[in-house]
Amino acid sequence: FRNSPGRGKPLVAVTMFGVTTPCVTRVRARLEQLGYEVVVFHANGSGGRAMEGLVREGFFSGVLDLTTTELADELVGGLLSAGTHRLEAAGDRGIPQVVSLGAMDMVNFGPLESIPAEFKGRTLYKHNPNVTLMRTSKPECEQLGRIVGEKLNQAKGPVTVFVPLHGVSSISLENEFFYDPEADRALFESLANSLKPHIRLIAMDTDINDPYFAEAAADGMHALIQPTGVLTNE
Repeated sequence: FRNSPGRGKPLVAVTMFGVTTPCVTRVRARLEQLGYEVVVFHANGSGGRAMEGLVREGFFSGVLDLTTTELADELVGGLLSAGTHRLEAAGDRGIPQVVSLGAMDMVNFGPLESIPAEFKGRTLYKHNPNVTLMRTSKPECEQLGRIVGEKLNQAKGPVTVFVPLHGVSSISLENEFFYDPEADRALFESLANSLKPHIRLIAMDTDINDPYFAEAAADGMHALIQPTGVLTNE
């Protein structure tokens, strides 16, 4: 499993949530076509913590962090936080990372009746009897953009950020339950304003699950890893 020269295909970590699954499925296929082995982590708190730990231990050649939703749970108080150090391991290790904003339109709670009182008037989506999703607000999205930018600015390795301008999940598209272009715009603009000039930001006129977005993100990961000399089996 550990990535080292001469021991199999280079490993790439990818993060996924249910609402970003089509993107990750396409990304995985593209990366495998390019000669990588892909390890997918479910961005449910424990999954993000596991990935960060393995990245710190040197298992991966790159991280394609498509689904950074755990940061929203950490900020707002949802159930699926991965802790305060999420989105830091790859930067600390100096390995290539491609980052997006998957599922940052939501915070995860339990059954509807368990929602904290201060959130009762918010936009809530009953995913199933045990899971309720809350739409992140414009002020929360502004904070999240800054948080992502500040973390990525500290990275010791190369970073590319991909922003899907028409939705960060399958339920934030136009006519879907979490459609809120003002909140999305706050997220995107805050991130763009926070990033240092050397970090490349690619804004795409698609939603996150568009095949074109997925292919571009996968190719972006490959472009960052290839110059390091890690990929030798193409």
